[in-house]
Amino acid sequence: MKIIILGAGVIGVTSAWYLAKAGHEVTVIDRQSGPALETSFANAGEISPGYSSPWAAPGIPQKAAKWLFMKRAPLIIQPMFDAATIRWMWSMLMNCNYSAYHTNKGRMVRIADYSRDCLIALRGETGIDYDHRELGTLQVFRTQKQMDGVGKDTEVLTEGGVPFEVLDPAGCARIEPGIDTSKIVGGLRLPQDETGDCFIFTNALATRCEALGVKFIFDTAMTGLRREGERIVALETSKGDYEADAFVCALGSYSPAFLKPLSLDVPVYPVKGYSITVPIVDEARAPMSTVMDETYKIAITRLGSRIRVGGMAEIAGFSKELPATRQETLTFSVEDLFGGAGDQSQAKFWSGLRPMTPDGTPVIGATRYSNLWLNTGHGTLGWTMSCGSGRVLADLISGIKPEIETSDLSLNRYG
Repeated sequence: MKIIILGAGVIGVTSAWYLAKAGHEVTVIDRQSGPALETSFANAGEISPGYSSPWAAPGIPQKAAKWLFMKRAPLIIQPMFDAATIRWMWSMLMNCNYSAYHTNKGRMVRIADYSRDCLIALRGETGIDYDHRELGTLQVFRTQKQMDGVGKDTEVLTEGGVPFEVLDPAGCARIEPGIDTSKIVGGLRLPQDETGDCFIFTNALATRCEALGVKFIFDTAMTGLRREGERIVALETSKGDYEADAFVCALGSYSPAFLKPLSLDVPVYPVKGYSITVPIVDEARAPMSTVMDETYKIAITRLGSRIRVGGMAEIAGFSKELPATRQETLTFSVEDLFGGAGDQSQAKFWSGLRPMTPDGTPVIGATRYSNLWLNTGHGTLGWTMSCGSGRVLADLISGIKPEIETSDLSLNRYG
């Protein structure tokens, strides 16, 4: 079957890999000059199935109200009153209850765990390298209140069969020797989590896709999908029309606007995140893997000879501004916990638009158009869920029963 994938981020490229492995003729089209140049470019670098939880959770509205007044707030809401923002935020609030949280987390963990297995298999098959480490994730707590509340997290982890360790400051230092233990009261470690550079991975996998016959077309603006009845017949672009047997939309935050002319309502919103990348100048002080700063919701990750510091959630539409105050928050977190490990004078500041659904679960599967498929809405977990999502989609398109349950992942769950 001839298949066109819209978008060359990590989701589009992993989809291409598994579809090509299934024997399909695949073309990937993107407006950028190469793979992974938008949301996949400089994310936090963590592959964390154990932390796959929806942002919409019990107690979040109360916490969000407090965060708005923090100097270094993990959540920033810009004054916006457009219908899309209000509708998405309202839908997210409606998911902030125990029943919805349990359902949504179950879906997310299912995909994330499967994706980890798919990544391990892919890495074994290809020998692909992307500055990856398999040393787990350490979530550190700065206050006793945070530490006392760890029971809620461990209960969920136990229920899901996820290994974990609750550590005192000395235990945290055994895992992360460079951390300043005077700033923390303890931590929660998930030893099965991994780290890696999503940009390097996506580009390396794209090269392997080309070896399988996948064609990449870059610097191409996509303007619409032409349909005949309930079937898509062509992708319209700045370089002409491309016909295919099937089409996959992996456009992240840009999926809703692109699909709106087809009367498809995809509840994905761009939640802005930030990162800095700094070179390591003191190995003894540098992190070994990923450290999650619970107070500021910031991930500090070792990527080869660099430190990637990423986090925050900003509701600001499609703004790509880089306010200095956001960089200051990232710098403060890493310097407070790993002071002097990186050269902040060489920090590269970046922002990306995470495609978030109100329930946290990505949208993977068919649409009411017989040959149009979706693989979008992964939020902060696109890197974590990428391989599993690509494999699931390839199986569905190929008429193969996926190895995990997928009936509740499609657009149909929103009615």
